[in-house]
Formats: sequence, structure tokens, C-alpha cells
Amino acid sequence: MIQAVILARGLGMRQRPLTFTRPKPILEFGGTTILEHTLEALSGLVGEVIFVVGAQEEDIQKQIGSKFQKIKIRYVRQEKPLGTGDALYQARPYLREKFLVMNGDDFYTNEDIGKVLKKFPSILVQEVENPSSFGVVFKKGELMEKLVEKPKKSLSHLANTGLYFLDKQVFETTLEKSERGEFELTQAIEALAQKRKMFVVEASHWIPISYPWDLLMANQFLLEQQKGSVKEARIEKGVVLKGEIILGAGTVVKSGSYLEGPLWIGSESQIGPNAYLRPATMIGSRCRIGANVEVKNSIIGDGTHIDHLSYVGDSILGHDCHLGAGTIIANLRFDQKLVEVEVKGKMVSTRRKEFGAVLGDGVKVGVNSSLMPGVLIDPEVIIGPHSLVKNNLKNSKFIDEKKH
Repeated sequence: MIQAVILARGLGMRQRPLTFTRPKPILEFGGTTILEHTLEALSGLVGEVIFVVGAQEEDIQKQIGSKFQKIKIRYVRQEKPLGTGDALYQARPYLREKFLVMNGDDFYTNEDIGKVLKKFPSILVQEVENPSSFGVVFKKGELMEKLVEKPKKSLSHLANTGLYFLDKQVFETTLEKSERGEFELTQAIEALAQKRKMFVVEASHWIPISYPWDLLMANQFLLEQQKGSVKEARIEKGVVLKGEIILGAGTVVKSGSYLEGPLWIGSESQIGPNAYLRPATMIGSRCRIGANVEVKNSIIGDGTHIDHLSYVGDSILGHDCHLGAGTIIANLRFDQKLVEVEVKGKMVSTRRKEFGAVLGDGVKVGVNSSLMPGVLIDPEVIIGPHSLVKNNLKNSKFIDEKKH
């Protein structure tokens, strides 16, 4: 079988505050992590995966290990953040002939990867509404003509997904530093396409996981593919289960609770009594969702407690958070406009009418507090009782460096 190189070095600056304490490739959705989903999608298609990692190598190794099903795992370190082209170069000594290259922080499906493997060499693309946010591919027939990075205006809406089927000829191009001061793999892809035919394969379902709200989209998609299983949980009388629901071993659902799938709940968690869990929600292991709590379309990390009479909508809560009784995370603006989030000092549209808050690991919220749509809370922040949070809250313990 062929090899796959997964570029997993990035710290995920746009995924703050989640990535202050965890590498972006092992953020969770749909009951798994980004990398584990990618490995599942590669299962049966490749025999070895080479992860190109950086400073958080140990966290990824601890999560993934040296083998995934029948796939052998190898780790290669990129010491300095010199770009995707340099990252692939680190894997060169271990590569044979044909190999896949893919981003370690995007959502790909087994079906799309299989389509790529039928065309060599090839690039996977997907039509998008906002091409200026991506590398854009121009094609003629089924062949690539040109690849342009983040054009301000474009006649093409085919985004480069960062997944390629290549051989060692890609290393023949001498890369020059881009405006960002990095060696970009796209430069080598563009040069390769000028030397030989490069096939363009269109994806059925690729999700670029750039911002936290992209995790919610991937979470919903993955949960909608899963079949329910509740045999290892304890479900009390008076509980309503509707749709496809997965309950982990030792999880207890107390009387009066209403669970509406698709849902995924880990092991040893406690739900209710009288809780209402709405579709597209993932709740981790060892969580406590208290009496009369409502959770909608959210990702709740391991060990998080949401006390009684609280509401969490369209939000992402990290590990070991604690929401005091009566906490409300609002997810809809009064004016019905799309929710915006301040990221790295700039307001970024989520392109969603409903989006709540993102809480880093270990955040604690006092009773009867309200968090407005689109706020980001750094890890370990403590929010006092009866608070109204309208803006991002920082923790001086977590400071981004200019270079990462």
C-alpha cells in the first residue's frame, strides 16, 4: 500500500482558546479527534502514515500512538515553522514512490480520498462561496491549469483542499520564500502542473477546520453518519430517546430527560434529571449535565459540568469546565445578523446566525451568569456570579508568540 504524509505541525492560532492547551489536530468532534477521523478515512487505503509534527509532538503521539488499526505510524519533526513545503521535505527520506499529502487539521472523507487515488498525480478541490479565503484552482477539462493563493477576486470557485497524490518529482522545484516568509507547498504543486498533467478531483464533502465554528459543522456531519448504541448505559424510566444516539459505558440518563439525536455521549457521564439534549451535540466522558439543562448543537469536553437550569447553544466547551446553576450561553443576536467573533484583533464573521461561546479548558462560570454570542474565553478564566460577558476574556498565562 502507499504512504500518506499528514502535515500536523501548526498550532492553530485561529482556533484559540481551544489550542492553548491542545494541538489543533487533536481537537474533538463527532466522538473522535480530527487526526483519528483522518486515519479512519485512510483505513484500507494506505499502509503507513507519516506525521510531520512540531513542538506539541508528545501530545499527538500520546493520542495516536505508533499504530492505528493496520496503519503504521511514523513521526517526523519540523523544528522551525518554515511552511508546508519545508514540512513535506522533512518526510522525504522516508518516502518511496507515490504518496498522499494532506492537511492534519481538515475534514476529509474516505470516499474523496479514494477518488483521488484513482487519478495520478492529482489535487482535491471543492467549490466554495468565498474563494478569496483559499488557494484557488483553475482547470481545463479535468486538468489543472493554475493554482493561485487567496486571490482578492477570482473567476474560479474551486478551493484547494490541501490533499494531493504525488511522487518524488514534487521535490525537484527549488522553493522560494513567500510573502509570509515560508516555503509553500503550493509553489511546488504549481510548478509540477506545468511539467506534467495534474488531475483535478472534486470533493463531495471537505470541511476546512479553520475556526472553532467549523468544528460544529464537522461534528454535525459526522454524527449524522453514525448509528445509535445505548446498550452499555443505564437509562432510567421516563427517559425519551429519539433518533440515533450513542451512549458510552457507565453513562447514566436520569428520569424525565429528553434526548434527540444525533447525539454522542462518552463514558461515565450523567445526564439529568429532566435534561433536554438537542441534535448534533457531542458530550465527552465524565461529564455532568444537571437537572433542567438544555444543550443544543454543541461540543462539550471531557470532565465538564453544567449545573441545573442552564442553557448552552451552538457552543464549544473545553475539558474540565464548570458552569454554575443558571448559566446562559446566548447564541442569537437581537438584530438577527450573523454572529461575529474577534479573532487576533479583527472581527470575523462566523457565517452563522446562531453561534454561542468558546470556552478553553478549565473555565469556571459563577451562578446566574450570561455569555453573549461570539465570545471567546481563555483557559482557566474564572467568571464571577451574576456576570454579563460581552467581550473576549483573556488569561495572561496564555500568550501567543509572533512565531510559532
